Amino acid sequence: MTAVFAVVKRLLASNKVSYIVTALVVVCATSSGEVVISNGNYTWLLAVLTPFFFVFYDFKKLMYLGASKRDYFLGCLISYGFLSFCISLVNTLMHLLIDPIYPAKTVINMMDVCKWIENGILVAGLQQMFFLLLVMIFLHVLLSMQPHWYGWLTYVLLVAVICIFTPIAPLRAVLAGFFQMVMFNGNAVLHIGICLLLSAALYLGGLAVLKRKTL
Repeated sequence: MTAVFAVVKRLLASNKVSYIVTALVVVCATSSGEVVISNGNYTWLLAVLTPFFFVFYDFKKLMYLGASKRDYFLGCLISYGFLSFCISLVNTLMHLLIDPIYPAKTVINMMDVCKWIENGILVAGLQQMFFLLLVMIFLHVLLSMQPHWYGWLTYVLLVAVICIFTPIAPLRAVLAGFFQMVMFNGNAVLHIGICLLLSAALYLGGLAVLKRKTL
């Protein structure tokens, strides 16, 4: 485990660009009017940016330094868990402490939009954390597949699903139902369970992809 935590330390330390960009967006983003978007929402940007650096920058660097693929992938998983916790904590605190004193009459936070806040602030924070963990693992696996034929096939299938399901009402309802379960879900137990199951499935898929991955 010493090697894994060394990888975690390296991953988190090399992710400075993501931290800086996210912090700048959170601080500088402004809205006007009676209804505004909470600046805390922009902390989610870190969850989107991080997998790009872990996959395209850190993988080769760690392999050249002698890290094993197993240690790299476990290190990524632990890092994603830690970052999802931190992002959720920051957004939750901003929603509690900053959103209520904002001059606008209504401040929209994704915790409200996704119906998580209905379960109380603590449970809502947990739902947010597991959702962000799922997002990061999904992006990691998707980006890892990019150099391979099955990666491009996956991209094509995702685009096809969006293009075909969106205009057709019955299929659009299926797509909406999926997002209802994964994101806009007020049932905390069901939501967290789905996020964990999908994260585990993607984790296993990511292991299969990593075995084929070369420098």
